[in-house]
Amino acid sequence: MNPAWSMIFFTTLAGAAQGLMLALVGVDGAARVGLLEAAPPALLLIGGLLVLLMSGVGLLASTFHLGHPLRAWRAVMMWRTSWLSREVIVLPAFMLVVSCWLLAHHFGMPTLWPGVLAAALALLLYLCTGMIYAAVSVIREWASPLTPLNFVAMGLASGLTLASVLAAVMAPSLAGPFARLALPATVLAALLRAASSWRNATLKPKTNLQTAIGVRHPRIVQTSQGAMGGSFNTREFFHGKAAAVLGRLRWIVAAAAFVLPALLLLAAARMPAPATLLLSAFALQYLGLLAERWLFFAEGKHPQNLYYQRIG
Repeated sequence: MNPAWSMIFFTTLAGAAQGLMLALVGVDGAARVGLLEAAPPALLLIGGLLVLLMSGVGLLASTFHLGHPLRAWRAVMMWRTSWLSREVIVLPAFMLVVSCWLLAHHFGMPTLWPGVLAAALALLLYLCTGMIYAAVSVIREWASPLTPLNFVAMGLASGLTLASVLAAVMAPSLAGPFARLALPATVLAALLRAASSWRNATLKPKTNLQTAIGVRHPRIVQTSQGAMGGSFNTREFFHGKAAAVLGRLRWIVAAAAFVLPALLLLAAARMPAPATLLLSAFALQYLGLLAERWLFFAEGKHPQNLYYQRIG
């Protein structure tokens, strides 16, 4: 498929925001039961505002993928059968509950139930976003339980890393615990992405060029699809990059999104003032996740590409 940058930014920004919210709710809950010291109000408030900002920017970016953005509200009408419609409903609900959680903290009101509900909506939003692609059975690279699991793991990893950056600035004693949680989350995300890559590489095609066009000749070469300037099919369903480019990008993703951030997190967890290391880890990881999400979309092979292989 041809990756859309609007969806790449939406899924990575919203995913990190959800992970950050889960981290904030987690530290707030841990303080209630005495497992951690109470987080400073500034950390929770600024973190919550950052969750809203990232979610809002991601939501705005996603509208650029629509042919008619003003009609986006119609997406909610198919909520019974469409994961996209469910996502469109859950995301604003998540932002509303986060806002309620922030107001409760600001005015000293009980925050337990708004926090629990925000965490539940964050997990539900991961499911909805992942299932949008996992439910597309015709694109076999996406149609797997690994797809939503990857969305959850990568969102948690980036969100926890961002939480450790905020803690390093406003609550240094919490930076270590956040970093020690972000490290296994990053490792888990790497393992799930590796499993997904291995699965995609070993998929056996159900069709080929002969079955696509109904011609049984053993040697078929397409020189033109008939539209010399291209068409919607060649623009929307294929990224146009060589296989070697995807191969190199996989190594870049492995290093930038997983290996190097994990090493930086490991080093930061052992330092008293690791703000610079943690910020570097988050920046590098987010750039790596942008590349990973581009690769995720590009790896999706629509069967129509067997017929519309080239412009001419």
